[in-house]
Amino acid sequence: MLIRSFNDSFPLNEVEEAEVRRFFKKKTVKRKGSLLQEGDVCRHISFVVSGCFKMYAVDSSFKEHNLQFAIENEWIADIQSFYDEKPSRLTIEAVEPSVVLQITHEDLLYLYVNYHKFDRNFRIINERKFINFQDRILQSISSTAEERYLNFQKDFPELVKRLPNTQIASYLGITSEFLSKVRKNIVKKK
Repeated sequence: MLIRSFNDSFPLNEVEEAEVRRFFKKKTVKRKGSLLQEGDVCRHISFVVSGCFKMYAVDSSFKEHNLQFAIENEWIADIQSFYDEKPSRLTIEAVEPSVVLQITHEDLLYLYVNYHKFDRNFRIINERKFINFQDRILQSISSTAEERYLNFQKDFPELVKRLPNTQIASYLGITSEFLSKVRKNIVKKK
C-alpha cells in the first residue's frame, strides 16, 4: 500500500522498495490510543494503512480543535515538531483501531540524501497538505458554516460516514448543536 502510494508520483525501483521495507515500521494503535501527545516531540511521520486519526489542539478552556483527519493512504504528523525536534502543541489520536507505517526523522533524512525520489515524493506530499491547509483557512474566514460543511462532505465523503458529529463540528469550528441545525437546513433545501 505504501509503495503503491509512492509509485503514484515517482515510481520506486527494487532497491528503493527494499529501503521502504527496511525503514518503515508497522505500529498498531487502539481506538483513543495516540501517536503523539501534546508536549512530546513528534518522532515519526505516519502513513495510515487502516483506521482513522485526528490531530488536534486543546485550548485553555479544554475545548478540542481538530486540525486534520487521516484515513487509509494518508499521512499524519506534527511537521513543525518533527522537523524542529521541539515539543508539540498537538495530539494525534486514533478515532478507530488503526495500523500505521512510521519512519523516524533520521531515517527519512537518510532516504532524502541517498534516494532523491523520496525527497521528491515527500515534497509532493507536503505541498498537497499545504494546499489543503490553505483552502481550509480560506474557507474558515470566507465561508458560512453551511458552505464549510458542504465542502467537507464533498472533499471527505468517507469521513462523513466514519466520524461523529462532534469531531466534524470541531474541525469546522462550530458546535455539534449548530452542525445539527446546518444539516437540517440542508435537508430542508433539498
